[in-house]
Amino acid sequence: MTKLQKILLVVIIILMFVLGGAIGYYFGYDIGYETSVRTIFKFNDQNETENENLRNLNISPGQKISSPLVLTGEARGTWFFEASFPVVLTDWDGLIIAQGYAQADTNWMTTDFVPFKSTLTFDKPAYKDNGSLILRKDNPSGLPENDDFIEIPILFE
Repeated sequence: MTKLQKILLVVIIILMFVLGGAIGYYFGYDIGYETSVRTIFKFNDQNETENENLRNLNISPGQKISSPLVLTGEARGTWFFEASFPVVLTDWDGLIIAQGYAQADTNWMTTDFVPFKSTLTFDKPAYKDNGSLILRKDNPSGLPENDDFIEIPILFE
């Protein structure tokens, strides 16, 4: 093999890797698992937000909020780890402006609903009045199949 043939072979191999990467990026790489994503827009007769894991939330989609935000409701015990689960408040662009934990008020080691409370203190974003309140199931295993969260669109006062 001549020196020119070796260089040509190396260039072809590099081009194959680049082309393979571009094709993989274009079509997206699916690693075979999903994370549950749900947005709550359902109201019951008492104008409360509910689903199979959360109920009786004092925050409704589109509600105007101000600091400090006191969040209460009930979540299934499976959402808690060591009696808490994460709560995140983001601005319109997804930037985290406050985060904390919802604390169980009673025994959380059950599959039944457990009352919780969380308080988030934040500064109102300077740009745009919309954001999201995200309640995330605590997942100490780190396994993606155990992830779950609820995103509630809100407005800042």
